[in-house]
Amino acid sequence: MSQRPVSQQTAAAVLRAAFDAVVDTQQEAIAAAAALVVASLRADGIVQVFGTGHSRSFAMEIAGRAGGLVPANKISITDLAFYGDRSPQEVMDPYLERDPGLAAELLAVHDIRPTDVFLICSNSGGNGSTVELARLVKERGHALVAVTSMAHTSAITSRHPSGLRLFELADVVIDNRGVFGDAELPLPPGPDGEERGAVLATSTVTSALIAQLLVTEVCGLLLAADEEVPVLISANIPGGDAHNDRLRARYGSRVKSGGP
Repeated sequence: MSQRPVSQQTAAAVLRAAFDAVVDTQQEAIAAAAALVVASLRADGIVQVFGTGHSRSFAMEIAGRAGGLVPANKISITDLAFYGDRSPQEVMDPYLERDPGLAAELLAVHDIRPTDVFLICSNSGGNGSTVELARLVKERGHALVAVTSMAHTSAITSRHPSGLRLFELADVVIDNRGVFGDAELPLPPGPDGEERGAVLATSTVTSALIAQLLVTEVCGLLLAADEEVPVLISANIPGGDAHNDRLRARYGSRVKSGGP
């Protein structure tokens, strides 16, 4: 295959193709995930959303942003410093996500109810904390939606002692259509023929797309049933704080603040 130009024009073409691939292939899975979310909300559950590394951006698209769902709680490894017993230095370790023991600690610092639904995003789907959280979630009877790269996760060995990967535990799997290794545009070899890697990771863009498609589908289902749509509006417009505070009051500490 000839080397594609390393340029913003190439990046735009690749990202458009990734966008289209998700829209063309994942609508059924997104609809199924939306149905699980609506069922949870109707039962007074909330959306518990988790991601590590760059997958935290998916959680931030779901919880705590304008146009997002009010009954959505972002779970993050940093919560173990804010609400648990871990030090800031510990939670800043980039390899901590590989520790399966974190999952039980994370659940312990959040107010989890039986009717809550979980959305877990992981490109690789194989790190210890992610898989263990998914395992505990299913063990406790929660519905679970996974957002992952099937190309990547199918090519790896799980770091979890069970050998399982995230998608193998989920009720619904949404494929972000990312390539193995995430970065899709190879750089040309160096002067001595050495590998220089690749750029243009698509998973952050497609995961944000999936989050927005999912939230919109959830709201459409609620509207079709003539039910309230509990959506945050921007705090930076008049009346935003009052609107959001009124809705958040229903859920109290079940929905933790995501910080400034």
